[in-house]
Amino acid sequence: QVSPGLRTPRLPVWVCSVSGRHGVLFGTDSRLLSDWKCERVFHLYFYSGQQEQTQTAHLTIDTHSHPWEEAQREDPCSPGKRRPALEMAIRTKWAGATISWNGTEPFS
Repeated sequence: QVSPGLRTPRLPVWVCSVSGRHGVLFGTDSRLLSDWKCERVFHLYFYSGQQEQTQTAHLTIDTHSHPWEEAQREDPCSPGKRRPALEMAIRTKWAGATISWNGTEPFS
C-alpha cells in the first residue's frame, strides 16, 4: 500500500526523464501545490545524480515574462533558439515561462 505522503506530496516534486537521463525536479515552496498565484516567479531545483552534475541546479521560473525580455538577455552570437531539454520539459507545465539558470551552465 502506498503511503498518503507519496500519493499527495507536501512539496512539489517531479521525477523526470530528460534526454534519456533521470532526475528529480523539485520546489521547496508547498504553496505551489495549492495556490496558483505563487506560480508568478518561483524557484525549482534539479538533481540528476550524474557524474557531470556537481551541484543541484537552481532555476528561477518566471511565468509572466515577455518574449522581448528574454530576447534582450540572449547572446547575439548564439545559434538559433534551441533550448535545453530540461527547459522544454518545464515549459510543458508552464508554457512560455522564462527560465534562469542562476549562474549554472545549462545542460540538456
